[in-house]
Amino acid sequence: MEENKEFVDQHVLAEDLSNKIKFEFMDHFLVKPLEPIKVTKEVLKDTTNKQPSIDENGVEAVDVDSSDIETKEVVSDFRKGIVLKLPTTFYRDENVSDKIKIGDVVVFNDRAGKPFDLLKDSRLIRYYDIIAIER
Repeated sequence: MEENKEFVDQHVLAEDLSNKIKFEFMDHFLVKPLEPIKVTKEVLKDTTNKQPSIDENGVEAVDVDSSDIETKEVVSDFRKGIVLKLPTTFYRDENVSDKIKIGDVVVFNDRAGKPFDLLKDSRLIRYYDIIAIER
């Protein structure tokens, strides 16, 4: 029950901030990215005691003795962010306007969008770059 209360407060805070932003965006969502997400992945690691050799084509190669699977914690390719502004074209589309609201947490590819330097640490994201909405 407490999580839901925090979620509502987040919407209120985002709505208040949104009202203070004096820009209307045509085709982009203004999103405040959250901290990067860490995930655990298995990585194939090659081991060898041999020196690199150059073949007849000039390509340097190393013969691998064995491969081990190593588990690492790495930064995810995806990131969460809080929606601060909706694009004006989004309001006009009656089929999607209620799906994403100001204050929603969305998931997007971390390479998607572009920084919006008129508002510190924010990013402009297109609708098709949003992978999911956290409910």
